[in-house]
Amino acid sequence: MTVPPLPLPPVAAPFLLPFHYGALHQVGIDHLVDPGPARDLVARRHPGLEVAEFDSRACVSTNFQLYFAQYANGGGITQEIEVSVITVPRGQAHRVAALSYADYAAGTDSSKLLGIGRLHVLCDNPIAIEAGTKLFAEPKYAARFSVSMPSPNGPDTQTWDVRCLTEDGAELLSLTARLDGLTAVPVHSAPVTGYGTTEDGRLLAGPMNVYQPYRLHLLDAATADRVSVHVTDPSSPAGADLTALLGDASAAGAWTFQSAPIAAHNRPYYLPHAG
Repeated sequence: MTVPPLPLPPVAAPFLLPFHYGALHQVGIDHLVDPGPARDLVARRHPGLEVAEFDSRACVSTNFQLYFAQYANGGGITQEIEVSVITVPRGQAHRVAALSYADYAAGTDSSKLLGIGRLHVLCDNPIAIEAGTKLFAEPKYAARFSVSMPSPNGPDTQTWDVRCLTEDGAELLSLTARLDGLTAVPVHSAPVTGYGTTEDGRLLAGPMNVYQPYRLHLLDAATADRVSVHVTDPSSPAGADLTALLGDASAAGAWTFQSAPIAAHNRPYYLPHAG
């Protein structure tokens, strides 16, 4: 029996797709963990997904994004953290080659069925919260951020320090990646498939294209302590899930992307006095 093609999900007004990023700065931290808690959480949040395994370990990916978008009436800046488990649509794992974590992180999965099953998306922009919820079925809600990150307008460092706060200013969780001196390799892992589950139980898949390579840092026993995700409030929804997922696992990899500067306002100089 031929299965008819599914219709495209509606695009809620006033939003337009694709959504174009004017600039993107991103750091992600991956942990390889016991798959049991991950299976339980994914089964509850996304019944249409199953947990991908890399050498019998699940991958929990926590990433921070700072991005700019230009609109017809101006611009907007958004910061957010996604807490996800790497997943595959239920019953489709046989279509993905057997991959190590290093293979996956390098973008070897050409099928792009391996994607982020989002459990929590904490965000500081109300418009982005509405768009993510309505367009991509993201479990997205309000938060605030305090961030220190590499910048051509700041100190010469490759260290990221991201603190996620409640709207009242209480810290929920933090990400730290001290990548100075660590070897990075360019990887073509995009498009990244993001999965969401609608209120009526339908599974959505939304690819995100990044037009330049990510920079991947594979970590080992000597470097894993340079990168961490710390739960400050284990009673919060994201904190409780991260605590259950991560246990005492060390980070397996960190990946970054930073848009290149497109202009520079240079240092002024004096002109001789006229007259």
